[in-house]
Amino acid sequence: MPTGFYHDERCMWHSGGEHVLYLPLQPWLQPLASGGYAESPETKRRLRNLVEVSGLLDHLAPRSAPAATRADLESIHPAAYLDRFKALSDQRGGDMGEEATFSHGGYEIAALSAGLAKAALSDTWHRRVDNAYALSRPPGHHCLPDRGMGFCLLANIPVALEALRAEAGPLRAAIIDWDVHHGNGTEAIYYDRADTLTISLHQERCYPSDTGAADALGKGAGLGFNLNVPLLPGGGHRAYLDAMELLVLPALHDFRPEIIIIACGLDANAMDPLARMQAHAGTYREMTRMLMEVAATHAQGRLVAVHEGGYSEAQVPFCGLAVIETLAGQRTKVIDPFQTLIEAGQPAEDFVAFQRARLSAQNRKPKTFPFDGV
Repeated sequence: MPTGFYHDERCMWHSGGEHVLYLPLQPWLQPLASGGYAESPETKRRLRNLVEVSGLLDHLAPRSAPAATRADLESIHPAAYLDRFKALSDQRGGDMGEEATFSHGGYEIAALSAGLAKAALSDTWHRRVDNAYALSRPPGHHCLPDRGMGFCLLANIPVALEALRAEAGPLRAAIIDWDVHHGNGTEAIYYDRADTLTISLHQERCYPSDTGAADALGKGAGLGFNLNVPLLPGGGHRAYLDAMELLVLPALHDFRPEIIIIACGLDANAMDPLARMQAHAGTYREMTRMLMEVAATHAQGRLVAVHEGGYSEAQVPFCGLAVIETLAGQRTKVIDPFQTLIEAGQPAEDFVAFQRARLSAQNRKPKTFPFDGV
């Protein structure tokens, strides 16, 4: 079976920024260029184009999907939130929270974005595809149940996961969020639940600046089922691999997930304007390989990546291609033109050793990760 690749051009028509306030209410008017708004369609569209022109698309199963239903959305979001979102969407658009603007029709596009994630999870679970990449937009990992945030309007991955549970019954799921910003929305939704292990690797105090601390471990039944891995700015390639080896992989092996979902932000790359982590395409390639091995051991290979952030139009396509190539077991002729430059700018070994020691000190397993018997 091939790797599923879920994409819909309509998701590229989502628009944020100030111009949403004065564009005509016309459903056939494609949104204007970003005009400086970081969450533009170009990073995702360029990734989609690179997948095609590289020849990788010939080895994938490209698909669209229906929008998530109202019932799907209500598994996470209160009716009052959805009603307000829909009412604003039917008018000129508006703002659903901090940095969560949208234009006319934004509700339908956000529901489609969640629908792509839903289809990717369902098809992977039922073995209609080997694994999957959902090029969802707008993103979702900052969205709280009752408030949009950080370009996110609906909680795409939780909506998709709860739809899968409604279809397939109870299951253990792990969500690995390697977006450079803390996955505060996903964390909040599952913070008191033991059926979902949430792990966020992020630049420390980047966004949101007041969440993502290492001592936030969950509460109640979910105590020990949330793992934050805050990384020092500039940590680079080695910081991510050390974090995976010292913290993420041991937690996953203990939890034994039946499906693994990647919140696949690509904004830890060295060219990103909203962060300073110095990762490169090879970082994403190696992290994907690691998670594929865990998925093969515990989840019958069930691994799904759902696109989140990433704001460098030049670098995001190469990072995303590395993830999708690895999922598909293919290697195209594409060479990342930035890789050598980024590798030359990696931190000195004493900084790498300091970050590794910091990660080792955080490794308090098994005390804070009581997975036995789950």
